[in-house]
Amino acid sequence: MVSVLTTRPLDGCLDYLVQQGGADKGDFVEVPIGNSQSMGVVWGEGEGAVPPDKLRRIRRVLPLEPMQPEMRSFLCRLAAYTVSPLPAVLRLATRTPGILTPPPARDVFCLTGFLPDKLTVARRRVVRVLEERGGIPTTATELAEEAGVSTSVVKGLEKLGTLRKEQALVDESYPTLGPLEKQIELTEDQFRAASFLKSSLGKGRYSTTLLKGVTGSGKTEVYLEAVAEALRLGKQALVLLPEIALTTQFLDRVAERLGGKPGVWHSAINASERRRLWRMAGEGKVQLVVGARSALFLPFRNLGLIVVDEEHDSSFKQEEGVHYNARDMAVLRASICGATAVLSSATPSLETWVNARARKYERLDLQARYGSATMPDLETIDMREAALPRNRWISGALALEIQERLSRGEQSLLFLNRRGYAPLTICRACGNQVGCRDCDARMVEHRFRTLLICHQCGAERPVPADCPACGVEGKLVPVGPGVERLEEEVRDLFDNARITVMSSDIIGSQQSLTEMIDLVTRGGTDIVIGTQLVAKGHNFPQLTLVGVIDTDVGLQGGDYRAAERTFQLVRQVAGRAGRSEKKGLALLQTCQPEHPVIQAIIAADDEGFWVAEAAEREVAGAPPFGRYASIVISGRNPMQVVDCATQMVRQANPLFQIGAQVFGPAPAPIARIRGRTRYQILVKADRNTPFQAALVAWKKTLAMPTGVNMSINIDPQRFA
Repeated sequence: MVSVLTTRPLDGCLDYLVQQGGADKGDFVEVPIGNSQSMGVVWGEGEGAVPPDKLRRIRRVLPLEPMQPEMRSFLCRLAAYTVSPLPAVLRLATRTPGILTPPPARDVFCLTGFLPDKLTVARRRVVRVLEERGGIPTTATELAEEAGVSTSVVKGLEKLGTLRKEQALVDESYPTLGPLEKQIELTEDQFRAASFLKSSLGKGRYSTTLLKGVTGSGKTEVYLEAVAEALRLGKQALVLLPEIALTTQFLDRVAERLGGKPGVWHSAINASERRRLWRMAGEGKVQLVVGARSALFLPFRNLGLIVVDEEHDSSFKQEEGVHYNARDMAVLRASICGATAVLSSATPSLETWVNARARKYERLDLQARYGSATMPDLETIDMREAALPRNRWISGALALEIQERLSRGEQSLLFLNRRGYAPLTICRACGNQVGCRDCDARMVEHRFRTLLICHQCGAERPVPADCPACGVEGKLVPVGPGVERLEEEVRDLFDNARITVMSSDIIGSQQSLTEMIDLVTRGGTDIVIGTQLVAKGHNFPQLTLVGVIDTDVGLQGGDYRAAERTFQLVRQVAGRAGRSEKKGLALLQTCQPEHPVIQAIIAADDEGFWVAEAAEREVAGAPPFGRYASIVISGRNPMQVVDCATQMVRQANPLFQIGAQVFGPAPAPIARIRGRTRYQILVKADRNTPFQAALVAWKKTLAMPTGVNMSINIDPQRFA
């Protein structure tokens, strides 16, 4: 009798009897549940709560590599930390489509036993490869690559009768990676940092290191040195990137450095490739994987290095289902499997900075840009004195600098973190703000598509001619700028300039994004207008000017992370300027040039900012010095949601017993999404309290009515 964990929304494991031949812990199995079948994992010995004569049998053990003990431990600890059901966490590790689909049939070659007296050196190498593989049939591409010959040598051996071609169900192997003979020239700081990481890998023990370097300092080359060392040691490596947009340029750098493309994992990869990579990660047949946050759940067999690039980025936080932060869970997984974790950023998260200051993490600093490039100058433009005409957002000072770049054949970047044409459409007759029918959110005009779009649920409708509230025609006006509206202004000011707008809703596919990045990199555009998509990791050698249109926008509201986010985003986007030989300039348009965050950005005083921000958070008991949990209760019946949320707070004794503060219930900042009313409860506790245990105890006292859902978010990145 064994216990089996499935992905069905049940309380935990179910007991099953074992078929003849048995099933070991970690085996993937197919089990009956009700009238259907489900895939599961043997989690341990049966609990014995149900008499054996009442138990059903495992149908079969599936032909997959067993889930390793460290992976099972990782999933259990992630579930405990995030207060999530274990089946939901298992789903993260097994939701690859077609896991059981057999690989495609391919031509493979095996030895016949006939070996001529005379063979060329190249042909002998091919034979030796097959002998070393124990005669296992192998594709021509793999044989040629491993033997260091062309595929024509393999086909020549087939004609000779030494090899026989057969058809077999096999996946195409990933290329063997390794450092090329050409050595990368590192700066003194880079060499010191790379040597430290290599030494850490050589010890074979867990460690986490913050790799902090100014934008353009060559952090990628440093951690690629660590990747190369991991591969040399026979370990697998994982590099997590915050955006798919960064993948293409990064893959080119990997190929240049390691002689081939790694496995790639993100939402745009097709189902067959995801199945192939999932299986080969578990079989140890892919050395390096580059991917989005979900790549953390691949079943690596021998993981030795995890790199989280741009570790501060909020996109590493999963905001639906299981609310995990891939940065923190990467550190957890590294600690379980004895791997080295590298957290890389020019503007680290406060959590990482505090952990490095407390010496929980090691810290490496790259102080200068690579080669002859220098950091850009940073200046503010006081918009209170700019005297701009109505519906204009580019100051005269910024326009002059753009014109100067145009005359010199250099590029400019205008940054505005608002998609669409205008964030708000208002009626001048009645004052109505056009909102989404299903959400408590205002609809955003996207003029190039002639649509109003809700950025919460994705609902679309044509831009109306008359007001939906009062019916008056011709009184709807856009309020505020988005990137599309900024493009209109740029075209008016610089009619001969080549203009490119980079925004996620304009770029339709990964291929078009790759082409756009390549266009900018080659100098095929003069002015780039972009959202935060352009702030992350891109290297545009001819871009020498960055203009931040509304630097203050992120400082508004009650988000305790507002200062940190603004500092990181503006510092990152400013760092796009002057990454080659030409000096860069970043101009920040602001109505608050005296604001401490703006002053810290201008002074490039990273350490001063973190010290001040940490002190404020510590006084407030906010993360990372305290703990927050956001609980959102949602349903289609508003009164039912309010009653349920109120009753939950009345039953919060387990939280009060650890000294936690419970705020609410109150309408969530976005109180309705997709027709569901949302109320929020915020729990705040001391860092050292048994926070998750109290939440679990509290959760057990609750009986959620039908139609009402509860979502628990530990360490929320934003309250929404």
